[in-house]
Amino acid sequence: MIGDGVTNDPVTNDPVTNDPVTNDPVTSDGVIRVVIVDDDPMVRTGLRLILGGEPDLELAGEAGDGKQAMAVIRELRPDVVLMDIRMPEQDGLTTTELLLRRPGTPRILVLTTFDADDMVLRALQLGAHGFLLKDTPPPKMIEAVRAVARGEPVLSPTVAQQVIAAATGRYEPRRPEAARELAALTEREREVAVEVAKGSSNAEIAKDLSVSVATVKANITRIFAKLGTDNRVHVAMKVRDAGLL
Repeated sequence: MIGDGVTNDPVTNDPVTNDPVTNDPVTSDGVIRVVIVDDDPMVRTGLRLILGGEPDLELAGEAGDGKQAMAVIRELRPDVVLMDIRMPEQDGLTTTELLLRRPGTPRILVLTTFDADDMVLRALQLGAHGFLLKDTPPPKMIEAVRAVARGEPVLSPTVAQQVIAAATGRYEPRRPEAARELAALTEREREVAVEVAKGSSNAEIAKDLSVSVATVKANITRIFAKLGTDNRVHVAMKVRDAGLL
């Protein structure tokens, strides 16, 4: 546990403080150095394609989990980190908390496929500088990176509504237990679960996600096991209760 004053990072043994400290936004040459942290290689590839063509954005590196991210960020010292929430080894919330206790930490833009209320507010309470859904259109994603690098907070419209509701005392989590259950699913399994909730057939899901029907069936089997059901209707109910649809 991090105490008052200066202590050591539990992962890297670097000195840390109890007050979040951030880098000055944007390097001296005007180029924003970005590190992508996500356990899904396809997501990392997609983000590289979105950001790679921008002359003022430099893709400094990437990591597949939170522990790896700590080492990569320590070495590369980026300006902005695109941080997934759900990852093996060490999740994005824990990684964000640890990073923001270190001197000279980059600005953290949290990305996720869903906007579970408790995770949104927790990330922002920890000191994350922005929160976007992964389906944010590419132009808005690019501008969000630039805005965070300038020191401006960034929230998707849905997240902004949640923050306003929380600040005015009108925040009511929508079945947070369902959100916690679905948090056990992988990114791909959540995508399939959402399609199931829409009433899509296995063939339709396969077409929409550009995978085989066999892959869809395998994902649904794992979804059933993790959610303790064998019924597509029950999956749909949990997806809606969690606010994913």
